[in-house]
Amino acid sequence: MEKVVSGIRPTGHLHLGNYFGAVANFIKMQDNYNCYFFIADWHSLTTHPKPEDIVKSAHTILAEYLACGIDPAKCTIYIQSDVREVLELYLYLNMNTYLGELERVTTFKEKARKQPDNVNAGLLTYPTLMAADILQHRAVKVPVGKDQEQNMEMARKCARRFNNIYGVEFFPEPQSFHYSASAVKVPGLDGSGKMGKSEGNCIYLYEDAKTITKKVMKAVTDTGPTAPNSEKPEVIQNLFTLLNIVSEEETVKFFEDKWNDCSIRYGDLKKQLAADIVKFTEPIREKIEMYSNDTDLLMRIAKDGAEKAHESAAETLAEVRKIIGFKVY
Repeated sequence: MEKVVSGIRPTGHLHLGNYFGAVANFIKMQDNYNCYFFIADWHSLTTHPKPEDIVKSAHTILAEYLACGIDPAKCTIYIQSDVREVLELYLYLNMNTYLGELERVTTFKEKARKQPDNVNAGLLTYPTLMAADILQHRAVKVPVGKDQEQNMEMARKCARRFNNIYGVEFFPEPQSFHYSASAVKVPGLDGSGKMGKSEGNCIYLYEDAKTITKKVMKAVTDTGPTAPNSEKPEVIQNLFTLLNIVSEEETVKFFEDKWNDCSIRYGDLKKQLAADIVKFTEPIREKIEMYSNDTDLLMRIAKDGAEKAHESAAETLAEVRKIIGFKVY
């Protein structure tokens, strides 16, 4: 079965957009591939978070992904810093990567502009650590967004260069595995764009009914339709998109009919939408609470995942050391 590797950024809580985007794809992939999902806590050091924040965020993300349906029996989920082999491979890849290549990476230049007082070496070599994360498992596919394509090209370059320098065909060149074009795009509550943390327009999966209802009732609307069967403006279409995601078909039809005959009441639509979002997220929220309150269980799952990831990475590293000419422990 082909190996797939994907990093998970420990950057706060999951929202509905994440659930129907990356998480939904991970759940599908774990049934069809040999998946390694890791929480990228070492990558977080490029922005100097406090140690306690790293641990807290890693546990939060682990609990929420498990609650959404990531199954440790079907895939390997682990915390990056629990598998130390990646650091040695990171070192070897850095030795074969040129400064000019790293300085031309778009994500490095963007981060350097945003944090000019903290342009650290880890930020510069982020692509080689990402390459090590992938190559330590000799993965052939990596599910990434299009913004990571340049980093993926660096990973392929690292694999090719290692193979060329040492005259081997050891590392496969990992291919980008873009999320399906048919994936559900969840709009935000601000009336435009997609749901995202930085936009502040999210419904988070851990939120209770009161919080969700309050947010939905504040969603942007307009003055209402002025002609039968008229086209919906974006702010209203976004509400209907959310309705289509979480509500029953007859509920959607009811409000479509109300829109088409100009009798729609946005207050009623929002109340129904809030109730349906709560109904949809409640089972997930309960599981999040269960995992979050059972630290021993989280630690055991993380430990088991790290052991499986270690086995894969150690096998790769032993071969790498042999190929280069170092002692194999």
